Amino acid sequence: MNYRIANRGFFGMVLLHLAVVAALLIGNVTSMSILLNLFLSEMMLAAPALLALLFSGERPNRVLCFHGIKLTSVLMVIVFTFLMGPLTTLLNAVSMLFVDNAVVDMSGQILEYPFPVMLFMMAVFGPACEELAFRGILYRGYLKSGSALRAVLLSSLLFGLIHMNFNQAPYAFALGAAMALLMETTGSLLAPMLMHMIFNAQSVVLMYVYGRFFPWLLEEQAQMTAGPEELIPTICVYLVLAVACTAVAGCVLVWLGRNEGREEYLRWLWQEEKRKAGRRRLVSPSLIAGVLLCLAYMILLALL
Repeated sequence: MNYRIANRGFFGMVLLHLAVVAALLIGNVTSMSILLNLFLSEMMLAAPALLALLFSGERPNRVLCFHGIKLTSVLMVIVFTFLMGPLTTLLNAVSMLFVDNAVVDMSGQILEYPFPVMLFMMAVFGPACEELAFRGILYRGYLKSGSALRAVLLSSLLFGLIHMNFNQAPYAFALGAAMALLMETTGSLLAPMLMHMIFNAQSVVLMYVYGRFFPWLLEEQAQMTAGPEELIPTICVYLVLAVACTAVAGCVLVWLGRNEGREEYLRWLWQEEKRKAGRRRLVSPSLIAGVLLCLAYMILLALL
Protein backbone atom coordinates (compact mmCIF):
# COMPACT_ATOMS: atom_id res chain seq x y z
CA MET A 1 0.00 0.00 0.00
CA ASN A 2 1.54 3.32 -1.07
CA TYR A 3 0.97 6.93 -0.06
CA ARG A 4 -1.35 7.71 -2.98
CA ILE A 5 -3.84 5.04 -1.90
CA ALA A 6 -3.53 6.16 1.73
CA ASN A 7 -4.23 9.76 0.68
CA ARG A 8 -7.29 8.67 -1.27
CA GLY A 9 -8.49 6.82 1.81
CA PHE A 10 -8.25 10.03 3.85
CA PHE A 11 -9.94 12.03 1.09
CA GLY A 12 -12.74 9.47 1.14
CA MET A 13 -13.18 9.98 4.90
CA VAL A 14 -13.51 13.73 4.43
CA LEU A 15 -15.94 13.44 1.50
CA LEU A 16 -18.09 10.93 3.39
CA HIS A 17 -18.21 13.21 6.42
CA LEU A 18 -19.22 16.23 4.35
CA ALA A 19 -21.76 14.19 2.40
CA VAL A 20 -23.47 13.07 5.61
CA VAL A 21 -23.50 16.66 6.94
CA ALA A 22 -24.98 17.89 3.64
CA ALA A 23 -27.62 15.15 3.66
CA LEU A 24 -28.67 16.10 7.18
CA LEU A 25 -28.92 19.77 6.22
CA ILE A 26 -30.92 19.02 3.07
CA GLY A 27 -33.19 16.70 4.99
CA ASN A 28 -33.66 19.41 7.64
CA VAL A 29 -32.49 17.01 10.36
CA THR A 30 -31.75 19.35 13.24
CA SER A 31 -30.78 16.72 15.80
CA MET A 32 -29.42 13.18 15.90
CA SER A 33 -28.94 10.86 18.86
CA ILE A 34 -25.38 10.93 20.14
CA LEU A 35 -25.26 7.14 19.89
CA LEU A 36 -26.05 7.18 16.16
CA ASN A 37 -23.70 10.14 15.72
CA LEU A 38 -20.81 8.23 17.30
CA PHE A 39 -21.51 5.11 15.26
CA LEU A 40 -21.67 6.97 11.94
CA SER A 41 -18.60 9.04 12.76
CA GLU A 42 -16.47 5.96 13.35
CA MET A 43 -17.79 4.07 10.35
CA MET A 44 -17.01 7.11 8.16
CA LEU A 45 -13.37 6.61 9.15
CA ALA A 46 -13.11 2.85 9.08
CA ALA A 47 -14.97 2.21 5.80
CA PRO A 48 -12.82 4.39 3.46
CA ALA A 49 -9.63 3.16 5.14
CA LEU A 50 -10.66 -0.47 4.66
CA LEU A 51 -11.58 0.24 1.03
CA ALA A 52 -8.13 1.77 0.52
CA LEU A 53 -6.58 -1.38 1.95
CA LEU A 54 -8.77 -3.54 -0.30
CA PHE A 55 -7.81 -1.61 -3.45
CA SER A 56 -4.13 -1.72 -2.50
CA GLY A 57 -4.13 -5.45 -3.22
CA GLU A 58 -2.05 -6.18 -0.12
CA ARG A 59 -2.93 -8.84 2.40
CA PRO A 60 -4.41 -7.29 5.56
CA ASN A 61 -2.08 -9.25 7.84
CA ARG A 62 0.92 -7.64 6.10
CA VAL A 63 -0.39 -4.15 6.80
CA LEU A 64 -2.15 -4.58 10.15
CA CYS A 65 0.12 -5.70 13.00
CA PHE A 66 -2.06 -7.37 15.61
CA HIS A 67 0.49 -9.65 17.29
CA GLY A 68 0.60 -9.72 21.07
CA ILE A 69 2.95 -7.83 23.38
CA LYS A 70 4.42 -8.77 26.75
CA LEU A 71 2.45 -8.18 29.94
CA THR A 72 5.20 -5.87 31.21
CA SER A 73 4.83 -3.86 28.00
CA VAL A 74 1.07 -3.63 28.54
CA LEU A 75 1.69 -2.16 31.99
CA MET A 76 4.16 0.35 30.60
CA VAL A 77 1.72 1.35 27.85
CA ILE A 78 -0.71 2.26 30.65
CA VAL A 79 2.02 4.34 32.32
CA PHE A 80 2.85 5.97 28.98
CA THR A 81 -0.81 6.90 28.45
CA PHE A 82 -1.04 8.76 31.74
CA LEU A 83 2.32 10.44 31.17
CA MET A 84 0.90 11.95 27.97
CA GLY A 85 -2.05 13.37 29.92
CA PRO A 86 -0.46 16.73 30.89
CA LEU A 87 0.52 17.48 27.27
CA THR A 88 -3.00 16.82 25.99
CA THR A 89 -4.49 18.91 28.82
CA LEU A 90 -2.10 21.73 27.98
CA LEU A 91 -3.02 21.69 24.28
CA ASN A 92 -6.72 21.51 25.14
CA ALA A 93 -6.40 24.54 27.45
CA VAL A 94 -4.48 26.54 24.82
CA SER A 95 -7.13 25.79 22.20
CA MET A 96 -9.84 26.96 24.60
CA LEU A 97 -8.35 30.45 24.47
CA PHE A 98 -9.90 30.59 21.00
CA VAL A 99 -12.69 27.98 20.77
CA ASP A 100 -15.10 26.10 23.05
CA ASN A 101 -14.45 22.67 24.52
CA ALA A 102 -16.10 20.27 22.05
CA VAL A 103 -16.37 17.33 24.47
CA VAL A 104 -17.98 19.33 27.30
CA ASP A 105 -20.54 20.64 24.82
CA MET A 106 -21.65 17.03 24.17
CA SER A 107 -21.67 15.89 27.81
CA GLY A 108 -25.40 16.46 28.31
CA GLN A 109 -26.30 14.15 25.41
CA ILE A 110 -23.75 11.53 26.45
CA LEU A 111 -25.05 11.31 30.02
CA GLU A 112 -28.55 10.48 28.75
CA TYR A 113 -27.35 6.95 27.95
CA PRO A 114 -26.29 4.17 30.36
CA PHE A 115 -22.62 4.21 31.31
CA PRO A 116 -21.76 0.76 29.82
CA VAL A 117 -23.21 1.78 26.44
CA MET A 118 -21.18 4.97 26.17
CA LEU A 119 -18.07 3.32 27.59
CA PHE A 120 -18.24 0.74 24.80
CA MET A 121 -18.95 3.28 22.05
CA MET A 122 -16.36 5.87 23.12
CA ALA A 123 -13.66 3.72 24.72
CA VAL A 124 -13.81 0.47 22.71
CA PHE A 125 -15.60 0.83 19.38
CA GLY A 126 -14.31 4.34 18.61
CA PRO A 127 -10.61 3.70 19.38
CA ALA A 128 -10.69 0.38 17.52
CA CYS A 129 -12.05 2.03 14.34
CA GLU A 130 -9.71 5.04 14.55
CA GLU A 131 -6.57 2.99 15.22
CA LEU A 132 -7.44 0.57 12.44
CA ALA A 133 -7.79 3.53 10.07
CA PHE A 134 -4.93 5.81 11.11
CA ARG A 135 -2.19 3.72 12.72
CA GLY A 136 -3.16 0.47 11.04
CA ILE A 137 -3.72 1.57 7.43
CA LEU A 138 -2.80 5.20 6.69
CA TYR A 139 0.38 5.26 8.80
CA ARG A 140 1.59 1.96 7.36
CA GLY A 141 0.96 3.24 3.85
CA TYR A 142 3.00 6.38 4.53
CA LEU A 143 5.76 4.39 6.24
CA LYS A 144 6.12 2.16 3.19
CA SER A 145 6.31 5.13 0.82
CA GLY A 146 8.38 7.59 2.82
CA SER A 147 10.48 8.20 5.90
CA ALA A 148 9.31 7.19 9.37
CA LEU A 149 9.28 10.78 10.68
CA ARG A 150 7.14 12.00 7.80
CA ALA A 151 4.79 9.05 8.22
CA VAL A 152 4.37 9.83 11.93
CA LEU A 153 3.80 13.55 11.37
CA LEU A 154 1.47 13.22 8.38
CA SER A 155 -0.73 10.48 9.85
CA SER A 156 -0.93 12.47 13.10
CA LEU A 157 -1.83 15.68 11.27
CA LEU A 158 -4.64 13.92 9.43
CA PHE A 159 -5.82 12.33 12.67
CA GLY A 160 -6.07 15.79 14.20
CA LEU A 161 -7.85 17.30 11.21
CA ILE A 162 -10.43 14.52 10.91
CA HIS A 163 -11.85 15.52 14.31
CA MET A 164 -13.16 18.54 12.37
CA ASN A 165 -12.82 21.13 15.13
CA PHE A 166 -10.03 23.37 16.40
CA ASN A 167 -10.44 22.25 20.01
CA GLN A 168 -9.66 18.56 19.55
CA ALA A 169 -7.30 18.86 16.58
CA PRO A 170 -4.14 19.99 18.52
CA TYR A 171 -4.22 17.32 21.20
CA ALA A 172 -5.40 14.67 18.72
CA PHE A 173 -2.27 15.47 16.68
CA ALA A 174 -0.07 14.98 19.77
CA LEU A 175 -1.82 11.74 20.69
CA GLY A 176 -1.60 10.52 17.10
CA ALA A 177 2.17 11.05 17.08
CA ALA A 178 2.52 9.32 20.47
CA MET A 179 0.46 6.34 19.31
CA ALA A 180 2.38 6.02 16.03
CA LEU A 181 5.66 5.98 17.98
CA LEU A 182 4.15 3.46 20.38
CA MET A 183 3.27 1.20 17.48
CA GLU A 184 6.83 1.30 16.13
CA THR A 185 8.44 0.66 19.51
CA THR A 186 6.19 -2.34 20.25
CA GLY A 187 5.58 -3.52 16.68
CA SER A 188 1.90 -4.08 17.40
CA LEU A 189 -1.27 -2.13 16.65
CA LEU A 190 -2.63 -3.42 19.96
CA ALA A 191 -0.39 -1.00 21.90
CA PRO A 192 -1.76 2.27 20.44
CA MET A 193 -5.24 0.76 20.49
CA LEU A 194 -4.87 0.10 24.22
CA MET A 195 -3.54 3.62 24.80
CA HIS A 196 -6.46 5.14 22.88
CA MET A 197 -8.98 3.06 24.81
CA ILE A 198 -7.52 4.06 28.18
CA PHE A 199 -7.40 7.72 27.21
CA ASN A 200 -11.05 7.74 26.11
CA ALA A 201 -12.19 5.56 29.01
CA GLN A 202 -10.85 7.95 31.63
CA SER A 203 -12.73 10.82 29.96
CA VAL A 204 -15.99 8.83 29.95
CA VAL A 205 -15.55 7.72 33.57
CA LEU A 206 -14.84 11.26 34.75
CA MET A 207 -17.83 12.60 32.83
CA TYR A 208 -20.19 10.12 34.50
CA VAL A 209 -18.62 10.70 37.94
CA TYR A 210 -19.18 14.44 37.53
CA GLY A 211 -22.68 13.83 36.18
CA ARG A 212 -23.57 11.58 39.14
CA PHE A 213 -21.94 13.41 42.04
CA PHE A 214 -21.11 16.93 40.81
CA PRO A 215 -23.72 17.76 38.13
CA TRP A 216 -23.45 21.49 38.79
CA LEU A 217 -19.83 21.44 37.65
CA LEU A 218 -20.80 20.06 34.25
CA GLU A 219 -23.56 22.64 33.92
CA GLU A 220 -21.16 25.44 34.76
CA GLN A 221 -18.56 24.17 32.30
CA ALA A 222 -21.17 23.85 29.54
CA GLN A 223 -22.44 27.40 30.12
CA MET A 224 -19.11 29.08 30.82
CA THR A 225 -16.71 30.42 28.22
CA ALA A 226 -13.33 30.36 29.95
CA GLY A 227 -11.31 33.50 29.51
CA PRO A 228 -7.56 34.07 29.59
CA GLU A 229 -7.68 34.95 33.30
CA GLU A 230 -8.89 31.40 34.12
CA LEU A 231 -6.91 29.54 31.47
CA ILE A 232 -3.45 31.13 31.65
CA PRO A 233 -2.67 29.86 35.21
CA THR A 234 -3.77 26.37 34.11
CA ILE A 235 -1.62 26.61 30.99
CA CYS A 236 1.43 27.65 33.04
CA VAL A 237 1.04 24.74 35.47
CA TYR A 238 0.48 22.16 32.75
CA LEU A 239 3.33 23.51 30.66
CA VAL A 240 5.77 22.51 33.42
CA LEU A 241 4.04 19.16 33.94
CA ALA A 242 3.93 18.47 30.19
CA VAL A 243 7.66 19.06 29.72
CA ALA A 244 8.55 16.75 32.61
CA CYS A 245 6.02 14.00 31.88
CA THR A 246 6.63 13.96 28.12
CA ALA A 247 10.37 13.56 28.75
CA VAL A 248 9.66 10.56 30.98
CA ALA A 249 7.25 9.21 28.34
CA GLY A 250 10.15 9.29 25.84
CA CYS A 251 12.17 7.14 28.24
CA VAL A 252 9.25 4.72 28.48
CA LEU A 253 9.25 4.39 24.67
CA VAL A 254 12.95 3.49 24.73
CA TRP A 255 12.26 0.90 27.43
CA LEU A 256 9.38 -0.58 25.43
CA GLY A 257 11.58 -0.96 22.36
CA ARG A 258 14.13 -2.89 24.40
CA ASN A 259 11.49 -4.95 26.18
CA GLU A 260 9.94 -6.03 22.88
CA GLY A 261 13.34 -6.80 21.34
CA ARG A 262 13.05 -4.14 18.63
CA GLU A 263 16.27 -2.22 19.28
CA GLU A 264 17.95 -3.40 16.07
CA TYR A 265 14.88 -2.63 13.99
CA LEU A 266 14.55 0.85 15.48
CA ARG A 267 18.23 1.55 14.81
CA TRP A 268 17.74 0.43 11.19
CA LEU A 269 14.61 2.60 10.93
CA TRP A 270 16.57 5.60 12.21
CA GLN A 271 19.31 5.01 9.64
CA GLU A 272 16.69 4.70 6.91
CA GLU A 273 15.13 7.94 8.17
CA LYS A 274 18.41 9.83 7.75
CA ARG A 275 19.12 8.22 4.37
CA LYS A 276 15.67 8.65 2.80
CA ALA A 277 14.33 11.75 4.55
CA GLY A 278 14.80 14.00 1.57
CA ARG A 279 14.04 11.52 -1.17
CA ARG A 280 10.47 10.45 -0.66
CA ARG A 281 7.28 12.44 -1.02
CA LEU A 282 3.89 11.76 0.52
CA VAL A 283 1.82 14.60 -0.94
CA SER A 284 -0.70 14.05 -3.73
CA PRO A 285 -3.71 16.05 -5.05
CA SER A 286 -6.17 13.97 -3.01
CA LEU A 287 -4.27 14.76 0.20
CA ILE A 288 -4.22 18.50 -0.52
CA ALA A 289 -7.94 18.47 -1.35
CA GLY A 290 -8.77 16.55 1.82
CA VAL A 291 -6.75 18.86 4.07
CA LEU A 292 -8.23 22.01 2.49
CA LEU A 293 -11.78 20.69 2.87
CA CYS A 294 -11.13 19.87 6.53
CA LEU A 295 -9.73 23.33 7.23
CA ALA A 296 -12.60 25.04 5.40
CA TYR A 297 -15.17 23.06 7.39
CA MET A 298 -13.40 23.75 10.69
CA ILE A 299 -13.17 27.49 9.99
CA LEU A 300 -16.85 27.62 9.01
CA LEU A 301 -17.81 25.71 12.15
CA ALA A 302 -15.76 28.07 14.34
CA LEU A 303 -17.35 31.14 12.74
CA LEU A 304 -20.85 29.79 13.21
